[in-house]
Amino acid sequence: MSRGAEGGGAQRPGDGEHRPPVMMDVARLAGVSHQTVSRVLNGHAKVRQQTRQRVLDAMRELDYQPNSAARMLVTRRSNTLGIVTFDSTLFGPSSMVYGIEQAARAAGYFVTIASSRSLSRSSVLEAVNRLREQAVEGIVAIVPKDSAVDALASVPAGIALVGVGVGGAADVPMVGVDNTAGAELAVHHLLDLGHRTVHHVSGPAGWPEARERVAGWQKALAEAGAAEPEVLVGDWSARSGYQAGQAVARDPEATAVFCGNDQMALGVLRALSEVGRRVPDDVSVVGFDDIPEAPYLIPPLTTVRQDFGEVGRRSMELLLRIAEGEQSHHRIHLTPRLVVRTSAARPAS
Repeated sequence: MSRGAEGGGAQRPGDGEHRPPVMMDVARLAGVSHQTVSRVLNGHAKVRQQTRQRVLDAMRELDYQPNSAARMLVTRRSNTLGIVTFDSTLFGPSSMVYGIEQAARAAGYFVTIASSRSLSRSSVLEAVNRLREQAVEGIVAIVPKDSAVDALASVPAGIALVGVGVGGAADVPMVGVDNTAGAELAVHHLLDLGHRTVHHVSGPAGWPEARERVAGWQKALAEAGAAEPEVLVGDWSARSGYQAGQAVARDPEATAVFCGNDQMALGVLRALSEVGRRVPDDVSVVGFDDIPEAPYLIPPLTTVRQDFGEVGRRSMELLLRIAEGEQSHHRIHLTPRLVVRTSAARPAS
C-alpha cells in the first residue's frame, strides 16, 4: 500500500518493538489524524471514502484490533446481540442458533450466547440477565417450552427482545414456523395417497410446537372424515420414537404414521424393520424438520422442512427494528414445505 508523502514514512510497530498497534500507529500509517481513525471506527458518515479506505487498509496491515470497551464508552453501543438458548442436541434448536448467529453477523453485529441450564422460568430469566450485564443491544431468545415463553413476559421493557418459537406470551414479539400448517401438509399427503387414517407420534407435553403439530394432524383428519387414532407421545428422541413404533408395529390396521420430528421417525423406522413391516410397502412414515440425514435413511424420509436460515433472518430483522424504537408485537409465522421422498406410498391394499 503506497502512502507517499502523506504517509510520513510510518514504521510498523513491532520493528524492534513488542507491543500491539494502537490508534496513533494506524493514524501515522494512513497519514491522517487519530480523530479521523476514531470516526472511521465509529462509522461516522462525514469521512471521505478514499480516506476511510486508507484507514481500513492501515488497520489490516498493522493487524490493529480496536478496543471495543473504549468504543462503547464513546458510542454507547456495544454492537453486540445476545442469544438465549438451552443445552440441547436437538436438530431444531441448534439449527435456530446457527441461523440467528449467521443473520446477526451478516447485519454487522457480534454475537454472545447465554445457555440456560433448563427451560424453567428462573433459568431463562437468569440467562437474559447475564446478557443484559454485557450491555447487548438486543436479545433473541429460543423458547420452545411454555415455561420459557412465559418467562419472556417478565423481561424488563428496556431491552429489545424477540422470541423464537411459538406460544402465548402476548406482549412479546415472536418468530416461528407454522407447525399446524406443516402437520397438515404431512397428513394430507398421506391421506391423498389413499391411507384411511394416519397415526401420530407427538412431541412431549409443555412444548407448543408439539401441540400445534397435534392440532394440524387432528384438523387434517377431521377435514377428511378420517378416524383419529390415539396419540403416541414421545420426547423428540429416536428412543421414544422406537417405543412408539413398537406400538404401531403391533397394530395390523396401521398403514401410515406422521412423526413430530425426524429423530422419532428414525426410531419408528427401526421398530417397524425389526418385526418385518416394510416401509413404505406396509407402513408409510413422514417426519418433521428435514434433518441432514433424512435423504440417507432407508428408505429416504419424506418430511416437513423448516427454513432455519429464514427464521434467523426474520427474527434479526424484527429485533433490529425494535432496537431502533419500533413498537412491535408481531407474530411472524413462516410456512414450512413438504419434501417428498420414498418413505410414503400408496397402501398395499
